[in-house]
Amino acid sequence: MRLFHTSDWHLGQNLHGQDRDFEHGCFLEWLLRQLKLDQPDVLLIAGDIFDTVNPPVKAQERLYDFIVSAHEQQPKLTIVMIAGNHDSGSRIELPAPLMRRLRTHALGRVLWLDDGQLDAERLLLPLPNAKGKTVAWCLALPFLRPAEVTGAHLGENYLRGIGQVHEWLIEAANVKRKPGQALIAISHAHMAGGSVSEDSERSLIIGNAEALPASLFGPSISYVALGHLHKPQKVNGEERIRYSGSPIPLSFSEIGYQHQILDVLLEGDSLVSVEPKLIPRAVNLQRIGPAPLAEILLQLADLPNIDLLADIQRQPWLEVRVRLDEPQPDLRHQVESALQGKAVRLVRIAAEYAGNGGRDGVDDGTTLVELDQLTPQELFSRAWQDSYGSEVDEQTLKDFAELLQDVQMETEQP
Repeated sequence: MRLFHTSDWHLGQNLHGQDRDFEHGCFLEWLLRQLKLDQPDVLLIAGDIFDTVNPPVKAQERLYDFIVSAHEQQPKLTIVMIAGNHDSGSRIELPAPLMRRLRTHALGRVLWLDDGQLDAERLLLPLPNAKGKTVAWCLALPFLRPAEVTGAHLGENYLRGIGQVHEWLIEAANVKRKPGQALIAISHAHMAGGSVSEDSERSLIIGNAEALPASLFGPSISYVALGHLHKPQKVNGEERIRYSGSPIPLSFSEIGYQHQILDVLLEGDSLVSVEPKLIPRAVNLQRIGPAPLAEILLQLADLPNIDLLADIQRQPWLEVRVRLDEPQPDLRHQVESALQGKAVRLVRIAAEYAGNGGRDGVDDGTTLVELDQLTPQELFSRAWQDSYGSEVDEQTLKDFAELLQDVQMETEQP
């Protein structure tokens, strides 16, 4: 069996207010070509399909147009997609009855039976090969929110609840499988030891409880297709437990590595190989600085001029990081003037103050941080520090986490 492992498409994402639809369109066109060329049996999309719980119509059209095109091109392809922490589970599942006719399974939530047992049946999906024979089973684990895995029958410990869900699902899969059939898990979670990309990955749960141990996936699982972390990586060096990473760089912190999908080959229940397929970057992200303003202006002057015959949608996104000794009220004007006629699109200017920029005249190298760089938890902690002059205590952070989860669940309703 051959699988394509992808994740974190983040359709509908904006980069500091700039639309990324063109880049997502280029990725999906490339993915369709790869599907046609390599004819995998299964395509896995491991969560964060959309960037927000209420994605724009254009982003939803991108997803469903792709699914239809993939099915028309390759009628025997099975697609499995799960909700991530950016997604609305109910929205992901809403068109599920229609998508099943396109051999696409959409799982957004875990459900419980009346006796308090996990409804494992809906999370176990047969994976047929090109001949229509079931050669593997997929264990679909959408992002598990605290309200879904805590309560009367599971207790109030989030991590323990997650462990119980994994244990029950793997147990049910081992009962269902036949000799030689592989078990493939698809999950959206933050695994302990994973490398996080600065600025672009929303924290799942406050505190260390969000990092799950790889031991949740025992040796009976042939391959674990993970989503959430945007940098491609193995978990604890294990070949079979992988993040494919996002298909495009979702922030300037993600420009230092190549984005990819993973081509996974299994023979029976044995993992044979995992090979990256590098995704062409339709639009480059370019960062200049940090450096003093005079040096920045010289670097901007050296940028290539606009080619009137070139596609403007492929001009790089530009972030400028300026190190200042004192405020520059006309900073934006100076930068924009230097960029006149240049073949880049400015999306952000970040000012870093040195010298006497700290509180009470102390030189602390304070950096100006935009709101969209901070998680809700970081904003709350900063507000607490400003109001009370002390660090927020752990219990208050936990109370805030519960309130935040309540708000996020309310906003998920389509």
